[in-house]
Amino acid sequence: MNSVESAQFLNRQPLAGCLDRPRVAALMEGRPCLFADTRVHLAVVHMAAMAALVAAMERIVVLPGWREMALGQGPDSACHDPGNPGVLFGYDFHITPQGPRLIEINTNAGGLFLNAHAQSDQGLEQRCVEMFLREWTLAGRSGRPGRLAIVDEDPADQYLAPEFELCRSLLQQAGIDAFICDPRQLDMVDGRLQGGGRTVDMVYNRLTDFALDAATSGALRDAWLSSAVVLTPHPRAHALYADKRNLIRLSDDAWLASIGVDGGDRELLARVVPGTEAVVGGNGDALWSRRKGLFFKPAAGFGSRAAYRGDKLTRRVFEEILAGNYVAQEFALPGERVVRVDGAPLPLKYDLRCYAYRGEVLATVARLWQGQTTNFRTPGGGFAEVEVVE
Repeated sequence: MNSVESAQFLNRQPLAGCLDRPRVAALMEGRPCLFADTRVHLAVVHMAAMAALVAAMERIVVLPGWREMALGQGPDSACHDPGNPGVLFGYDFHITPQGPRLIEINTNAGGLFLNAHAQSDQGLEQRCVEMFLREWTLAGRSGRPGRLAIVDEDPADQYLAPEFELCRSLLQQAGIDAFICDPRQLDMVDGRLQGGGRTVDMVYNRLTDFALDAATSGALRDAWLSSAVVLTPHPRAHALYADKRNLIRLSDDAWLASIGVDGGDRELLARVVPGTEAVVGGNGDALWSRRKGLFFKPAAGFGSRAAYRGDKLTRRVFEEILAGNYVAQEFALPGERVVRVDGAPLPLKYDLRCYAYRGEVLATVARLWQGQTTNFRTPGGGFAEVEVVE
């Protein structure tokens, strides 16, 4: 068998007993479906294709034509260029019979710190620390950040809240005074960003207010636009990489050629990026007739919120989609992994997330679930380790 056939065969064999339960017990309190007790097998050729796509994006986003398009459709806050590209992008893929398919790119991807801890990967944890220090330097700062805020809305209530604690602990061990806060706990005072009455030098931004347009993000927005703080990731990164409308351009070979994307990268994109188009009133009838082969997602959305499989759509929901700012992507069936739950085999869907920084894949993990979209509510599901098959 080749590596693709081997991975498919192994994923069909029920597997359990892979999770170090004592190590993750505290993380899973109240979150029983955070980690799956299995691993997902991935063909080396598929891993290579995903890594190649991540690297290709770095070559594409620096092209003037791409920047004109992405920043032109993005918010005003994205026009500020701080020098640092942003940490921990997530490239999400489905493995189909035809190979990997890029589902979306995220600039606030969660899960890496959780998985590094679960797998006792100290090397990966060290690379994460180095990534933040690199961001600091690329933003034109010298030395090291003295104080770093990990920011999300109501952070203690987030499902991935344990990850914030892991990140804080890791940064503190590296000598960086890190703390977790809500954006409403930050203020601009005399041109400096402050939290708890002390200056904040750097912010690890986990907000889904990607443009920093919300009133609650006001202080952070002011600090970002005035370069009073090193923000990572930031509105510019989201506009260049993660706006779902970018998928329309990434699947348009003629447009990519017109801005100077080379032939090798275009061939890769044609294989890996599903066709994507804007949802507008003028093509509503055509999209409805083709809906069973499409997946609809909000252009400015994140995760699986307000995302729909076309074959599950009612006409009422479709009319709401037409009135919103959506894209329609060719549906790429997720892979399947058989797990054991209560001693019985259970097939679950899975996707793969490549965590990347500056075009390099730092780690790849799987997420297992049942249902229309990814979730952490499926018994036997959750994050899982990925094993590459030669």
